[in-house]
Amino acid sequence: MQSVRIYEMPACKMVSSGTGMFGEGNFNIFDEWLSSQKRSLFPRDFLYWTGEGFVWLYMYEAGMNVPKEFEIIDFQGGLYAVATDIDQKTDKGLMDTEIEKFLSENGFERDTSRPELGNIITPPLAKKVMGYEQMDYYIPIKAKASFHSPD
Repeated sequence: MQSVRIYEMPACKMVSSGTGMFGEGNFNIFDEWLSSQKRSLFPRDFLYWTGEGFVWLYMYEAGMNVPKEFEIIDFQGGLYAVATDIDQKTDKGLMDTEIEKFLSENGFERDTSRPELGNIITPPLAKKVMGYEQMDYYIPIKAKASFHSPD
């Protein structure tokens, strides 16, 4: 069984929290706004680390009521290798080793021009039962330069 999957995110518009930390002003406002959005089949929010703080993104839809504190940005999209683990308990070294092995065996490499993303995929009822949340880790990837498509 493979524990890494490939996912393609389309280029789209995203609502951005701006750079911040949990428990701070804009992040609290963003969390409140995000919590008021209708749940969908899959989570539509993504988080990444800039080196100075987190940026929280949410997929924008036309007509969405976005608070004035937040910017609507263009999101590049692209291919991602996705792995799932327990939020805040991930063995990042082991996960990176597993992802690197998968990528090298399947004609991909990391794309360092885009940030790694993460999102919580656990619905509230499942968290209540399990006592923890699962997180998807999105690692940006691209085809290896030496990759030749089988015809």
